[in-house]
Amino acid sequence: MSADEPVTLPAIAFLGAGSMARAVLQGLLQPGVVVDGGIRATNRSAAKAAELTALDGVVAYATETDASANRRAVEGAKLVVVAVKPAMVPDLLREIADTLEPGTVVVSVAAGVTVATFESLLPEQVSVVRTMPNTPALVGRAVTGVSAGTRSTEAELALVVSLFETVGEVLVVPESQLDALSTISGSGPAYVFYLIEQLTAAAIAKGFTPEQAATMVQGTFRGASELLAASGEEPAELRRRVTSPKGTTERAVAVLEASDLEGVFARATDAALARARELAAGA
Repeated sequence: MSADEPVTLPAIAFLGAGSMARAVLQGLLQPGVVVDGGIRATNRSAAKAAELTALDGVVAYATETDASANRRAVEGAKLVVVAVKPAMVPDLLREIADTLEPGTVVVSVAAGVTVATFESLLPEQVSVVRTMPNTPALVGRAVTGVSAGTRSTEAELALVVSLFETVGEVLVVPESQLDALSTISGSGPAYVFYLIEQLTAAAIAKGFTPEQAATMVQGTFRGASELLAASGEEPAELRRRVTSPKGTTERAVAVLEASDLEGVFARATDAALARARELAAGA
């Protein structure tokens, strides 16, 4: 979404207001986004609910002090974002099922919980869209996978796409690909942060202060990402331009290639995918 593309969305309820839900909620508060009917949110603690209510256009309820908080939040909401821990999803859906109005779209950000699970616990007149955003949503740079449910219409899917475009880019994929997507974009920020940690440690080992190391490493990652985005070139081509024949970078890349980095990433993402399937099976 850009400032030149205003977005109007219907009333939205966030059930669970952890970091991901808050990131999406912040996207809705930026200029150019209008939420007709306002934003509601629920959180366990009264203190956090008060923090959310302090945001312009947000009304929050605390489940620890109001047993009907979740039901109150979804009354009249067209979009209901379920952002609680996966194990909590079934009980939450049972709690709100009879309060949801026909035509409501329930949006899942709960990792590993299938559309089938949602649809089995909700009325037939309620549709489901499953999503997988990632943490750069906090700075408006998310990549979100979105998968339609069996009851969702094209218009309802488009509505959910518009919601997540307020915090970044959106890929619409079949649900069968969503867990695989989560191993790349969902877990991907952790991989990048881990690489930054390790390169920073290498810089400190070479005598730089932690502050100097952070400047070098974080600035390099940021600059390389922006160069990639601005150039329109493939990463391999940009890497070749940096890698002079018989130079220092070539020697370093040779070490990385010898460590089978491609295989390491394949095994890492396979492990993440296996765990996603375990979660879907209730393990």
